[in-house]
Amino acid sequence: MEKTKIWISYDLGINGDYESLYTWLDNHKAEECGDSVAVLKDYEFTGDLKEYVTNDLKGQVQLKKTDRVYLFCTNPLEAGFIIGGRKRAPWVGYSMEENNQSDV
Repeated sequence: MEKTKIWISYDLGINGDYESLYTWLDNHKAEECGDSVAVLKDYEFTGDLKEYVTNDLKGQVQLKKTDRVYLFCTNPLEAGFIIGGRKRAPWVGYSMEENNQSDV
């Protein structure tokens, strides 16, 4: 087995299986890193990291199709959604775009 440090960001919605997720995090001695972000400093895995973490989570947490988990690791370099995917960001539309076109 290999060991590495991983960060996960999770969004299980209002009715998510947080109890099981928190048990999984506690069993891995995860540390809190802000709202819905945790670091696991000595995560043990074999083979492909993303696949291993995905299967580890799915084996312990009841995940719905709307749930999202993002994984980041520097050794090996990995980043991306392992459960779910990207959605429209809440800040989209706040910046002012320059419009150099005439309205007439």
